[in-house]
Amino acid sequence: MSILGMGLAGLGVWQRRRARVACERAGLTEKAEQHIVGGDIAWMPARPGRDTAPLARGMDPVSADRTHILILNYNGRALLAECLPSILEASARSPVPCAVTVVDNGSTDGSLDDLARDWPTVGVVCGPNRGLASFNAVLARRDEVVVLLLNNDVKLAPGAVAPLLSAFDAHDDALFAAPQCWTFDGRQYEGMRTRVRTRFGLVQGMCRVPGYRARLGSPDLTAASGPVLAVDRRKFLALGGYDPLYFPGRIEDLDLGFRAWMAGWRGYYVPESVAYHRGFGSFGPAFGRAGCDRLALRNSLIFAWKNLDGRRLASHLAWIPVRLAHALATRRATFAVALVEAIARLRQVRAARRALEVGRGDWMGRQEAFFRRFRW
Repeated sequence: MSILGMGLAGLGVWQRRRARVACERAGLTEKAEQHIVGGDIAWMPARPGRDTAPLARGMDPVSADRTHILILNYNGRALLAECLPSILEASARSPVPCAVTVVDNGSTDGSLDDLARDWPTVGVVCGPNRGLASFNAVLARRDEVVVLLLNNDVKLAPGAVAPLLSAFDAHDDALFAAPQCWTFDGRQYEGMRTRVRTRFGLVQGMCRVPGYRARLGSPDLTAASGPVLAVDRRKFLALGGYDPLYFPGRIEDLDLGFRAWMAGWRGYYVPESVAYHRGFGSFGPAFGRAGCDRLALRNSLIFAWKNLDGRRLASHLAWIPVRLAHALATRRATFAVALVEAIARLRQVRAARRALEVGRGDWMGRQEAFFRRFRW
């Protein structure tokens, strides 16, 4: 039995019981979310080194002389009104034709009415709410080589598109390119030069790391980019796109970046391209700070169980009882609830892990190279 199997076999019973006790002691009645979003396009990850080479097999040739901006939206009426003008200006200044489409996840706040009335040149694709994984089905039906993926709380600088497109000309191994990103007022750096560390057993991605200011203007590799990035559409789909296992969100961008690295592809930080992001513009109102923290913890657990192997996974599993004991001692139920919710998805996690063939071949070498390259 694998390290994950041995570790989680015990955790699956013992820690579920302990976590529920912690919830009861804290007076928490919220049920663990059981729903895993499905769909007509199944999530199937690429097996690094095996499935990712013959990208164009069975595909018709596509044109490289145009691009597309897709904006993910769920009840973001006010955000769209604030952000669309800058996006349309950036689209107009693109060096190649650049359409703009809103991918709407079932909004009920009048977003679609506003788009039809005020933004007639903006396309709309409607579908069920799958979080970032909603992009997967839309990209499967597009034919552009490079597509920009934005949250609805992102603005673009007028010249943002061209540098991102150039990154794919310069780097054959590019899965995604990420801009230099700031808060809406331009005062605080938001990313997307992402570094990674493991803290108390959980993997964390961060952009504002020690010494980050000195490197803001320097092109580099990046581990992940959440709210705004350009992707090589064919590589993205060959990799499996965003994993719906992380729904409604958090950490799925790091999961994508890690799988890209393991497949031999890279993410590039392109500071010549500039974007602006209102952090938690959608998630904050929907889940609150505590809910966002819980989702981040839950999905950090899922990330480790799905992707890690060897001593890094063993260390992660060893930290779980320590974290849970701390939650019990401090009567803070956030981690306990996150653990219950992650364990509820364990069957899907194991299936994804098997599909990735975690641990086979040079998995450990590439895994540790990822953490060395993005250490902070």
